[in-house]
Amino acid sequence: MPDRHVQTHYLKTPLSAEDILKIKAGDTVYLTGTILTARDEAHARMIEFDEKNHPLPFDLEGAVIYHCGPVMEKKENDIWKVVAAGPTTSDRMTKMTPKVLSAHNVCALIGKGGMENIAKTLDGKCVYLSYTGGCAALAVDMIEKVETVYWDDLGMPEAVWVLSVTEFGPLIAGVDAYGNDLFRDVKEKAKKEFLEISKSV
Repeated sequence: MPDRHVQTHYLKTPLSAEDILKIKAGDTVYLTGTILTARDEAHARMIEFDEKNHPLPFDLEGAVIYHCGPVMEKKENDIWKVVAAGPTTSDRMTKMTPKVLSAHNVCALIGKGGMENIAKTLDGKCVYLSYTGGCAALAVDMIEKVETVYWDDLGMPEAVWVLSVTEFGPLIAGVDAYGNDLFRDVKEKAKKEFLEISKSV
């Protein structure tokens, strides 16, 4: 990908196609509004609901899905407080993501580590935003409150938590809606350099 001046975007959810197309790989993004956590089991249940033509209990129109298994503490009056909410490894959701995105207008995914060969799936409609691992406690400062929780029968880390956030970030656009994938580029560059070094040995 050619060198370019990276930009910073402050966006509000739900996101639109116009929002997504502003973002290029390498840009920094801050999100305000609501984001939904979802890991393996939540993705599997979404697909199960879709296959049975059952409506989801939450709205994914213009949504942001955060690959996260938060730690929560229940306070008085059944109010939940976020204790930790760092990103989980996104690649575990790679195989299920195409089905979810084909059925719902999800505009952004947040996680860590990238998703193998996901650029084609995101083409024209979604971005992958990388959040630094090890920042579970720091993320709490940007979460204003827990709006609600769905599918809590899956367990705390696997449930879908709807979080109200303010300038959640910094998030780095690892894969944009134009097919640019920073994770793929780094791997290809490293492989090329390794081959050149091995030839010279």
